[in-house]
Amino acid sequence: MKKENFKKYKLPENSGVYFFLDKKHTGKSIPKKENVLYVGKATILKDRVASYFSKDLVKTRGTRILSMVENAKDIFYIKTTSVLEAIILESKYIKELKPFFNIKDRDDRSYSYVVFTDEEFPRVLIMREREIEKNTDLKVSKKFGPFVSKSELLEVMKFVRKIFPYRDKCKLGEKRGCFNYQIGLCPGTCIGAISKKDYDKNLKNIEKILSGNIDKLLKDLEKEMKTLAKNQDFEEAVKMRNKITAFQYLKDINFIKNNGFESSEMGNLRIESYDISHISGKNRVGVMVVFQDGEFLKSEYKKFKVKEGINDDLAGLTEVLERRLAHREWQYPDIILIDGGKTHLEFLYKKLQNILNVEELSKIKLFSVVKDAKHKAREVLSLRTVDKLKNDEVLILVNEETHRFAVNYHKLLRNKIK
Repeated sequence: MKKENFKKYKLPENSGVYFFLDKKHTGKSIPKKENVLYVGKATILKDRVASYFSKDLVKTRGTRILSMVENAKDIFYIKTTSVLEAIILESKYIKELKPFFNIKDRDDRSYSYVVFTDEEFPRVLIMREREIEKNTDLKVSKKFGPFVSKSELLEVMKFVRKIFPYRDKCKLGEKRGCFNYQIGLCPGTCIGAISKKDYDKNLKNIEKILSGNIDKLLKDLEKEMKTLAKNQDFEEAVKMRNKITAFQYLKDINFIKNNGFESSEMGNLRIESYDISHISGKNRVGVMVVFQDGEFLKSEYKKFKVKEGINDDLAGLTEVLERRLAHREWQYPDIILIDGGKTHLEFLYKKLQNILNVEELSKIKLFSVVKDAKHKAREVLSLRTVDKLKNDEVLILVNEETHRFAVNYHKLLRNKIK
């Protein structure tokens, strides 16, 4: 599909789920499985789908997604009343339709799931498929997913748990309630504070959310509240009303934007963050951390031993970047993030001029995190004012993860030397 073909679609400025199809689709029914190339979710359908027709698609999404767009003949979409619903529906249709480019774009084992364990009081766990496979002692009664973004799923379940508390790690038969019980996230299965009937009711409500039956859940809760009020059980009726209010809030939360990881500003930008670690100038090492699509891509983290004789961090950083950018087969970053101030950024820019051509360099934004005396982030700097971002907190988070990874790598090498 070409950009000019896309322009005829009048997509709404609503949250929803979109489908790229390999043939024209008529009617309002869900397209046939064999015709669906790709399924995605959006905070704003119009903006999200338009992003597939940008000039930088290969840089932002890779060659597979470019191939998907080129093979697409039609676009189908479903509007949702909330981003929560879009997240759930995306999971539902990836599971049902198994679109070729969703599966090809990501190893099945890297998707995330919500798991109910097979126990008297089931635990509710968030796990990747590969973690479920490795845990041979885990008995699973139900599994919900796949969810593309683990960070979004964690955000969803964080709110769900406040409304419908569940057990995840605590042991049954404890004398004291677990920490999550004390803060209202576990209903007290550990100390027998909830009956199996009431606990199962919580799990059924969570199941309705994860299965996409959100409207039915709200109707059921409202019906139960009215019954409690009719029976003059006003205390429980108020609790139920509070659950409904909280759930309405949950529905209205814009997870994709508010978590700061997948806002329209950051989109699918690939952030590569670098750090150099050493002790008294010895045993310098460098690391690269990758953040994209709202997640740390730990399988793409890289470690570098800096060559002997390099005596400062900037020279070490230059060597690391030269080695990394020599790998043309790796997806290039949209953002390079380092420690330091304006001087460090200017130094880095001059070095990159020798490594990249003008066009390549123009597509990369450079940022640095300035630290205070206690090595805490003070501010985020960019080389050019036009590169300023509103999402400084994302870059700070990525910088912190990079420092952690660098320190751990340095410790590992140091222990080997001992």
